[in-house]
Amino acid sequence: MNINGFYYLLVSLVLLTGCKKEGNKDDDKNSCYSNSNARSIVHGGINREYIVYIPNSYTGTSLVPLMLNFHGFGARASDYMEEADMRALAESDTFILVYPQGSCLDGSSHWNSCPSGGDNKSNADDFGFIEAMLTEISSEYQVDRNRIYSAGYSNGGMMAYGLANFKSELIAAVASVSGTMLDCTGSSNHPMPVIHLHGTSDGVLSYTGNSDFSSVENVLDHWIRFNNTTTNPTVSSDNNGGITMEHYVYDQGDNGVSVEHYKYIGGDHVWFTETYHGQNTAELIWDFVSKYDINGLR
Repeated sequence: MNINGFYYLLVSLVLLTGCKKEGNKDDDKNSCYSNSNARSIVHGGINREYIVYIPNSYTGTSLVPLMLNFHGFGARASDYMEEADMRALAESDTFILVYPQGSCLDGSSHWNSCPSGGDNKSNADDFGFIEAMLTEISSEYQVDRNRIYSAGYSNGGMMAYGLANFKSELIAAVASVSGTMLDCTGSSNHPMPVIHLHGTSDGVLSYTGNSDFSSVENVLDHWIRFNNTTTNPTVSSDNNGGITMEHYVYDQGDNGVSVEHYKYIGGDHVWFTETYHGQNTAELIWDFVSKYDINGLR
């Protein structure tokens, strides 16, 4: 991603989310936004926040999965939790749900989804922050370290892919909503199940890609090749709220993993509210990732 692409993303996402800067950037160099009921950890000299939702169904007597869900550029974790709400699922299926908070860049929160270098937005060590956060949570709760999943919206989807590439020893499966994968692809150490949801009219991260960001096809092709799945997908469709959704399944990959794609015809740059065969975005993601552990199909 070049510098023009970065500023295009910054301006577009702030306009779309209606996000406002809170105070001067020099007022708080650690975080752009504070979240109520958030936990904090100091990593790399920066105070980092994250929200943990422990379902009432959690008893502490057995290991449970953990779901990470990353907000988009310029957002607040607590607001994103309301928009991309997975708490009902955490209750019904008993998993720990975590919404981390990105660090500050000129008054807006962000994620660095590549190792240190030109593709990142700042010098914040987000991979290290997530690893330290998971270690802290696992010391307090009975986390199944073979069933940690990563999802995200927009820049958060980039972060989910970043973890799949560079911290794959931590992540069993990933989901991206209106996101993309940057060029800094790493060497995942196990087959990686992927689900990608994207609108064809996305005006921020174009479905067909551009000089700054990869197309959805290129992202899917990367994981299809990596996982050695079938190349001719099974395709089905649904129509909800006047929008047509196509579902592509590339299965029979190594260790039983698959790559799935939900294509929202005319869909914009959003966390989708339409349902597919009665399932909302959170349910589609959880039903997909929960089929896998770090060794593949459970």
